[in-house]
Amino acid sequence: MAQRLVTTTGLSKQQRQYRISAHLQQELVTSQIQIVELLAAEGIHATQATVSRDLDELGAVKGRLPGGEVAYVIPALPRDQVAPAEHLRRVCRDWVAAVDHSHNIVVVRTPPGSAHLVGSAIDRAGWTDIVGTVAGDDTVMVIAAEHTSGAHIADQLRHIAGL
Repeated sequence: MAQRLVTTTGLSKQQRQYRISAHLQQELVTSQIQIVELLAAEGIHATQATVSRDLDELGAVKGRLPGGEVAYVIPALPRDQVAPAEHLRRVCRDWVAAVDHSHNIVVVRTPPGSAHLVGSAIDRAGWTDIVGTVAGDDTVMVIAAEHTSGAHIADQLRHIAGL
């Protein structure tokens, strides 16, 4: 079966990440260079640094597969898709406009259409102090765990966001 080359003009980050995710699901991928080569075979130019960021944003991790091989995988459950702290810092610095709190609830304000990005990054940060998030269009509600306070979480998020 001949492979169709994909024109990279207008290829969005989401489309590239979709293709990376598809490769991870369909074949054993052991390195970022291998992903660069797989994308190149489809006519998609991506650098190793871009692929590294894409894997980070997708929540991909290297995991040991049955049989002992180590390859990139995307955990099935969002709570298992823990992203590095740098991802949360980058998202918060780019998209968080304000942070406020009341008791165990933190309210994070973002530009319109950006709340889901921030909510997902917070969820994937793996903080045990956070029960979860609910994202709207420009607001994320963060629920602090019982053992902490909304004020504490708000302070941490403000610091990370540089506010």
